[in-house]
Amino acid sequence: MTVNLLGTNIDNYSFEESISKAHELMFSNKVSQVITINPEMFKEKEQNPGFKQIIDEADMVIPDGIGIKIALKIKGQNCTRIAGIDFARRLLEECAGQSLPVAVIGSKENIIKKAVANLKNEIEGLNIIYYHNGYFTEDNKIYEDLKLADARLILVALGSPKQEFFIYNAKKILSPCLMVGIGGSLDVWSGEIKRAPEIWQKIGLEWLYRTITQPERFKRIFPALPLFLLKVITYKEDKKC
Repeated sequence: MTVNLLGTNIDNYSFEESISKAHELMFSNKVSQVITINPEMFKEKEQNPGFKQIIDEADMVIPDGIGIKIALKIKGQNCTRIAGIDFARRLLEECAGQSLPVAVIGSKENIIKKAVANLKNEIEGLNIIYYHNGYFTEDNKIYEDLKLADARLILVALGSPKQEFFIYNAKKILSPCLMVGIGGSLDVWSGEIKRAPEIWQKIGLEWLYRTITQPERFKRIFPALPLFLLKVITYKEDKKC
């Protein structure tokens, strides 16, 4: 089932349904792309036609940011917020259980090394056969490495929209696999940044916790989130006219 928000189709799955769908994509005959969408991506989509195309052509678009859940609620539609970090972590566990090879791209060298080491220690049987930091200038070199690695799941943490473009361009190069943009997940998995306590996550205030503990995020969220919700409200009112 999909819901439409400001002209963008979003898959309205439960968490388990999203994992099941991802598993299907992992074994499809193409490179599949999952986008964990948030309000900032809507702003980028408006300003960048290429990014809009990427979102429109993605194989699965799941509601990551709490702003998406609120926006859909304003439109009278319920959805399950699927945090990208939880989604990716579960996919890693699924791959470990089936002995499927994984590749990880992004962040600083020390961050990705710590993240990979921690993940291997925490997830029994996890087979990360390739990883590389996000500080590279030749995408083609990374694509060649990934092609040789032949991973079934590739997690890309280059920040949006760079990671989405990187994945989109890989579709014509790599062997069939599932690719997911994971933003700042490596920072958390490395232990460098603490995730919000579970209670904050459950009540949908993880974004607020991150803003308090990482004040530099304030400019990124405000006024982007309020303006996004205002646009949703205005769009709804226009539809009634």
